[in-house]
Amino acid sequence: MRNIDSTLLCCFSAAMIISAGCSKNESLELKTYPVESMRGVVDASLVSLDAAISSDGNGSLRITVNEPTTVRLYETGDIDVENTRVTYRAKVRTEGLEGKAYLEMWCCFPAKGEYFSRDLISPLSGTREWSQEETEFFLREGENPNNVKLNIVVDGKGTVWVDDIHLVKDPTGTRE
Repeated sequence: MRNIDSTLLCCFSAAMIISAGCSKNESLELKTYPVESMRGVVDASLVSLDAAISSDGNGSLRITVNEPTTVRLYETGDIDVENTRVTYRAKVRTEGLEGKAYLEMWCCFPAKGEYFSRDLISPLSGTREWSQEETEFFLREGENPNNVKLNIVVDGKGTVWVDDIHLVKDPTGTRE
């Protein structure tokens, strides 16, 4: 009898672990840009690939500016999402930045226009090692962007690196 109880307990525990791993509450990767080349970079004239400085060893995007600049990194095209929270995450590093740098995401809606989200809570400045930064946008039911623009804003002058870029959706992050 004790063997059966132990077996049932093990089966129940395994089922709970599997069910937790398959939960609908997990974030889902919509787009990823590992930054191994300049492929897909929108403002390629403002950005260079830096193979020597990277958060993951594969290269990063290096941006050096002498005045405030918004750099358009990537555009997703239609991602077919709604009623969710969309989060733009990237690793960012700065050197000698006079001013601040932060992520910016624009969601474009047909016939409604473009709306933005900015990471103004934790902008970077000065000289900082790699830091995970993010900004999020809440989409209601029926709000489905036909394009998402992933930018970095450098409000000042200096050098900024961006690496390991992700756009994810979180079904538990919806707002009523």
